[in-house]
Amino acid sequence: MKRIAVYCGSSIGASSDYEQAAIALGNELAQRGIGLVYGGSRTGLMGAVADAVLKAGGEVIGIIPHHLAHREIAHEQLTKLIKVDSMHERKHQMMDLSDGFIAMPGGAGTMEEYFEVITWSQIGLHKKPCGLLNVKGYYNPLIHLFDHMVQEQFLKGRYAALNLVAEQPHELLEQMANFRHPDEL
Repeated sequence: MKRIAVYCGSSIGASSDYEQAAIALGNELAQRGIGLVYGGSRTGLMGAVADAVLKAGGEVIGIIPHHLAHREIAHEQLTKLIKVDSMHERKHQMMDLSDGFIAMPGGAGTMEEYFEVITWSQIGLHKKPCGLLNVKGYYNPLIHLFDHMVQEQFLKGRYAALNLVAEQPHELLEQMANFRHPDEL
């Protein structure tokens, strides 16, 4: 994997554990020579993961819509900052530039971006790994929801398994490195 897109909050969250996880993920990406593709903000978890990759000498590509550049405070010290016209363009470029996707804790925007890439994987638009960095059990309710979808027969178990889950960055990146899409098995 050359680059991984990370979706996460533009705020730090209620616990310093979230920021520490973002820094750990950034360090792990840089140590493995994997570039970061993300939403381009210098605030919150977004800024923390980007700064960690940069500090460790890694590549960081930020993609931010013009209308959010001021609101999310665009990070101007990246390897490359791409300003686009829409959220759709942002998500499309993030998908094209990335070999995998990680969702860290975040809000509705993080969920929307992650759900789009996991859905695209399910319907065969890509076969890239998708993972949840489950810091402090943040994603436990979502994991239970996926289990419920399977139980109620709205989602096949093989597609629920598209969600790789780990509590530590190195564990998640190992799962992603060894990922095989269920349609290829």
